[in-house]
Amino acid sequence: MMKQGLILINAYTQSEAELNQPKRLREELARLGVLVNIVRNGPSALEAEGDFCVFLDKDKYAARALERRMRLFNRAEAVETCDDKMLTYLALDGISQPETVSSRLCYTAGAPIDGKFLDEVEGRLGYPVVVKENHGSLGGQVYLARDRAELSKLAARLQYVPHLYQKFIAESSGRDVRVICVGGEVVACMQRTNARDFRSNLAAGGRGERCEADAAMRRLAQEVCARLDLDYCGIDLLLSKEGYLVCEVNSNAFFGGIEQVTGVNVAATYADHIFTEMYKK
Repeated sequence: MMKQGLILINAYTQSEAELNQPKRLREELARLGVLVNIVRNGPSALEAEGDFCVFLDKDKYAARALERRMRLFNRAEAVETCDDKMLTYLALDGISQPETVSSRLCYTAGAPIDGKFLDEVEGRLGYPVVVKENHGSLGGQVYLARDRAELSKLAARLQYVPHLYQKFIAESSGRDVRVICVGGEVVACMQRTNARDFRSNLAAGGRGERCEADAAMRRLAQEVCARLDLDYCGIDLLLSKEGYLVCEVNSNAFFGGIEQVTGVNVAATYADHIFTEMYKK
């Protein structure tokens, strides 16, 4: 019986970095005897046939529609939770994270910024304070407010956009660890540094260097994967004085950069996991 799967990508994907992900996964699944079609999100894609779908989009509606018919990697709920930074923070309650305050949603045109709310934000988090839109990737939609004037300006700019305020971890500025997990286990790890920006993302100009995951890092990553029910993810860990803090979790983390830095064939490991889940259990 033919083994067949789908890899669904965003309808507007164009960059080589984004297209590398599905192409590499298709190659590694073909090695295992699985015929895979790469499809762009749309009505016909949601009707395509397959035993499973590797979901490389963030469209929560498409994910739930597909999941009615087939197994998704990652599952729809995991994709939705990881795509919303505040949902991720709430789902990881009890796991070490920077202190975070959610923005209040505003639906009233022309409403003034509430100074008392900003008083509470700066009282809890101090300055500088990290401001993040709930939806964003590659280090985009992440800002730093150094004083009340910058905080007020960002609050006004993002008034109608779901966002959050997060404590700045000074000792980890421009430095973090990206951990790639497959099947709940760490498979690759790199430290990222950026001397010119508080964001360490490679897309923001950061540089990656291979590192080894220690026992504490592995335990934390396993706990995150279990809590969010993730088959695959990239976890960004801040390096605080008290230990590792979970900064963000990306259910569709690009693996091209970390494969080059570490020499680990992440695509093969993920393909093996999918094959085992689908055909060997």
